[in-house]
Amino acid sequence: MEILVLLLTVATGFAIVKFLNPKKKIIGLLLTFSGAYLLSITVLKLFPEVFEKGDANIGIFIIIGLVTQLVLDFFSKGAEHGHVHILETKHFPWALFISLNIHAFMEGLPLSDHQHHELLWAIVIHKIPIVMVLASLLIHFKGKKSFAFIFLVIFAFMTPLGVIVGDKIPFFITYSNQINALVAGVFLHIATIILFESSQEHRFNIQRFSALVIGVLLALLL
Repeated sequence: MEILVLLLTVATGFAIVKFLNPKKKIIGLLLTFSGAYLLSITVLKLFPEVFEKGDANIGIFIIIGLVTQLVLDFFSKGAEHGHVHILETKHFPWALFISLNIHAFMEGLPLSDHQHHELLWAIVIHKIPIVMVLASLLIHFKGKKSFAFIFLVIFAFMTPLGVIVGDKIPFFITYSNQINALVAGVFLHIATIILFESSQEHRFNIQRFSALVIGVLLALLL
């Protein structure tokens, strides 16, 4: 189920951009909503689980995850949380390609136990606006369109690959809680950056605030 849902998520995000061409403002609201939802699920669901199952040093892995995502951001230029000004040349963005796929792979690891349904939908809600941003970049990419298409296809399969690897490889099974803690740190970084950037002008925006509140309330209800 998880693999099918994740593949459909990427297809949905691409279709929205291709056929509806949503405004940047709409994508921004979706990002704020997804950031609030992802942060809430991470704090309410993933954090309690890893601390309950882990040892006293489990928090170290959360910090490692946060720093890992910080490093990935240097190469992706923040595409994981909605930045869109990165494909201005004809050269294929290999750094973006690699960092986004590492991030996508890591997202799938906690889903390998097939019990984190709330987290699955948090990833789906987070992934759709990110795919919309990525698809917009690739559609307007000035280089070979075949590269852009292959990029998107590989990206679509990376999170399902994380699910499979986490379920089948002994190392990932043995250290699943430490890995989940690391991924929780990744989610913490992504979600907080999205929310911070949604209010970067330090002005109250009722639409973005409403999107944030809806995301938190939905997480609490689920």
